[in-house]
Amino acid sequence: MVAMIGMMWWQSRKAKQQQAERQDFRANLQPGTEIITIGGVIGKVVSVDVQYEEIVIDSEGSLMRFSFNAISKEYVRPAYVSDDEVDENGNPIEQNDDEAQVPMDQALESAENAAETTETVEAKVVDTEVADEQPQEAAK
Repeated sequence: MVAMIGMMWWQSRKAKQQQAERQDFRANLQPGTEIITIGGVIGKVVSVDVQYEEIVIDSEGSLMRFSFNAISKEYVRPAYVSDDEVDENGNPIEQNDDEAQVPMDQALESAENAAETTETVEAKVVDTEVADEQPQEAAK
């Protein structure tokens, strides 16, 4: 009976500690922190309203408002290793370039720059094709 009471006391104490940690995390959220909600939405904190216990996050340009209780934890992007980066035993292959994992903002900027470059190249290709077609039509 004493062991049972001791286990119940220990579990309630542990639950109170976890609840205090969650409340402290939510109360100390600052704009710019990446978080994940209990529904799996990942975004950056835009504003925190402690009085109403609400938080506004930006997820790829969409502003969403959530209750503090909907915030699961701080988001840490998991490491990803491509099959091309390891040998048949799973050991990393030495690479000369210093391509490390980059923050989400830099990755998005790189993708946008690549898209702009692709659009420019496609426009030049279309202009070249149009220029190539004009002499053929004149020859007919």
